[in-house]
Amino acid sequence: MTMKTTWRTASLVASAAAVLALTTACGQDAPPQASSQNVGATAGAGDYAGIGAGADKAGGGAQSSQSPSGTAGELAVSTNAELGELVTDSLGLTLYRFDQDTAEPPKSNCDGDCAKTWPPVPADDATAGEGIDESLLGEVVRADGTKQLTIGGWPAYRYVKDVNAGDVKGQGVGGKWYALNPEGKKAQAAERLGLSTREDPKLGEIVVDENGMTVYRFMKDEAWPKPVSACTGACLEKWPVVSPVDFADTKGIQEKGYMTFTRPDGAEQQTINCWPIYTFAGDKAPGDTNGQGVGGTWYAVRPDGKPVGAPEK
Repeated sequence: MTMKTTWRTASLVASAAAVLALTTACGQDAPPQASSQNVGATAGAGDYAGIGAGADKAGGGAQSSQSPSGTAGELAVSTNAELGELVTDSLGLTLYRFDQDTAEPPKSNCDGDCAKTWPPVPADDATAGEGIDESLLGEVVRADGTKQLTIGGWPAYRYVKDVNAGDVKGQGVGGKWYALNPEGKKAQAAERLGLSTREDPKLGEIVVDENGMTVYRFMKDEAWPKPVSACTGACLEKWPVVSPVDFADTKGIQEKGYMTFTRPDGAEQQTINCWPIYTFAGDKAPGDTNGQGVGGTWYAVRPDGKPVGAPEK
């Protein structure tokens, strides 16, 4: 995880110096400095290895002694909680694509031992079920003369460790194998940003958290010379604080004054332009703005930290 700027000093310093440092960060134009550290995923070993990122995550064990059913039958669309829509065969087994193949023109580069781990899906009886565009289905003649199903031009495979309907143990194996979505593209987990923005039809561009919930400001809080939250005790039950989010995990948020501070209870709270930010317990679904204008003191936040629709002082 990356380190975040906080208002907690590492040792006792003169109060005058602390106030000066805070004023420089929140009261002037120079944005606070933050360090970051990029963390990337490591691909599983090999092009068709039985153990890789996807297999490990799914808890894959020893290779199955039985290959999936040879025929594809009626293809269907299955929804995975992390990967979204996937193409499955008539048994509900996930279909995959290989990065070392080509789609234009279609060509399979998985033969021999590779094809034992990733059995090619026969094209003979494959049909388009609900949610599948029949025009995207095709075939490619393999080196052994058999015909393999293609989706969006990409040759389709199963994975021998997927033995139950809905298994996705092949996802990410070797950094080259990915489940197929209905368009023939890679099924990948949707990007979830810690903080981002959305266009609300009534409020305009506002900040939302990683779950799409609206982010708010409390007009009784303070930002200068240092952030101070006036929401304590029972207030926090209705207005949970936004925990620290590294700036690298945001999109569309102003960087100036983007920092965290230590609350009286010791918890760290995120700010935008030095203003403490919160969500609202009364918002039940992404897109809700039930906290807007509550008590004349709570307002949705713009990317620059300003409150939406708050009366000017």
